[in-house]
Amino acid sequence: MPVRPRLRHRWDVSFAEARALQERLRGRVEASDRLGPVDTVAGVDVSCDWHSPVLFAAVVVLDAGSLQVIESAGVRARTRVPYVPGYLSFREIPPLLDAFAALRTRPDLLVCDGQGRAHPRRFGIACHLGVVLDLPAVGCAKSRLVGTHREPAQRRGSHVALRDGGETIGEVVRTRAGAKPVFVSPGHRVSLATARRWVLRLAPRYRLPEPVRAAHDEVNRLRRAAR
Repeated sequence: MPVRPRLRHRWDVSFAEARALQERLRGRVEASDRLGPVDTVAGVDVSCDWHSPVLFAAVVVLDAGSLQVIESAGVRARTRVPYVPGYLSFREIPPLLDAFAALRTRPDLLVCDGQGRAHPRRFGIACHLGVVLDLPAVGCAKSRLVGTHREPAQRRGSHVALRDGGETIGEVVRTRAGAKPVFVSPGHRVSLATARRWVLRLAPRYRLPEPVRAAHDEVNRLRRAAR
């Protein structure tokens, strides 16, 4: 069954309109756990040259137990939305929705290469995509967008709070001993503790969770094929 949006809105909006939309839709984010059995997990990624209108988007669905790829879908698309930090969902979600529509499997959990609540308006791409598709979603970013934190211990599983304005918006998590940590935050229908547990479970060997790694490999394959 194709994965279709449960919520629709325009994507070709001004940044003032985009900000207002983020501030309105963040009220729909569910910060507590509402997951059923998680048998499948999808990783999503978008690749581009920041100043190019061409995007490559991919969704890869893995078995949550074996971490083997079940299904993948990718698209090449053009966008008129420029790269502006804090508004990436308006640039990246439209091609991702096309990729989701090509899937036969509706995943039980999404892991996004980007932010969830660890966002200036508490509505990063993991929140936005989760709300639009009404799917549990986790943000797992390689770098910090907003907030302050201490350095976590070097052992795998160490984590510290990521805070902004007196609020805990995510965690800085060491998924591999001695490697740089990742920035984990809830997207939708997932608590922070559950988001951290899933990121660690899905990253048994490498810094990034396997669904995100698989989606990254797929967008790179699409880019190479387009040359």
